[in-house]
Amino acid sequence: MIGSVRGLLLAGAVLASVVMAVLWTVQVRARDASHVDVAWAVLIACAAILYALLADGDAAHRALAAALASIWGFRLGAYLYFDRVRGKEEDGRYRALRAKWGQSANRNFFWFFQFQAAFVVFFSLPFAFIALEPETGFGVLVWIGVTVWAIGNLGTIAADRQLAAWRADASTAGTTARRGLWSWSRHPNYFFEFTNWCGVALVATTAPHGWIAWIVPAGLLFLLFRVTGIPATEAQALRSRSDYAEYQRTTSVFVPLPPRRA
Repeated sequence: MIGSVRGLLLAGAVLASVVMAVLWTVQVRARDASHVDVAWAVLIACAAILYALLADGDAAHRALAAALASIWGFRLGAYLYFDRVRGKEEDGRYRALRAKWGQSANRNFFWFFQFQAAFVVFFSLPFAFIALEPETGFGVLVWIGVTVWAIGNLGTIAADRQLAAWRADASTAGTTARRGLWSWSRHPNYFFEFTNWCGVALVATTAPHGWIAWIVPAGLLFLLFRVTGIPATEAQALRSRSDYAEYQRTTSVFVPLPPRRA
């Protein structure tokens, strides 16, 4: 059994790195790196399950860590696979990278896949703390965390389904989704994803040094607003949809709020 966060994360790093290396060989043959997104979500769940098996914490907390990560990770992985991978050409982001890198594409994609493995380890951190919790029984803070986690997951599922329904409606083709949660936030899926990780961090807070787990939702917020999330998504939306500028003026960027008048 492993009794330290460092030991669990090392085991998770080995798992993520090996699996990503194998998947890199798949993209070399298929010339399609889209499956890395699916693997990222599923591997976080797999890492949490590994922590639950190896950690020397309370059995109920180990089971909780595996359950929270599995429900989130396998659901997201399945959604990404069926929505963006199966039967579709390579994601435009990866096509652009492949064209930009040219002859160095396979080498660069190897390190890109390994970089995603590092993100798996980072996002699995709260589950390591939860799995190492020595105290038996769940306190009030754990139940609050589980409730916040559940709200985040349900909100993300609702946002994904509403967006899928909008895209499937021929009468709204080429326009920006404005139904349900998408009329209150330009990125409700991101908001509820952040909520999910706040819930996980709350659960982890009860463990020794578990407050460190809050670097995960904080890091996610930074990525969403400064790196790969909102800036890139909105730039592409402005290029491809003529109604998006008006949508920006009338709809909250992140937190769901009543629409403003144009």
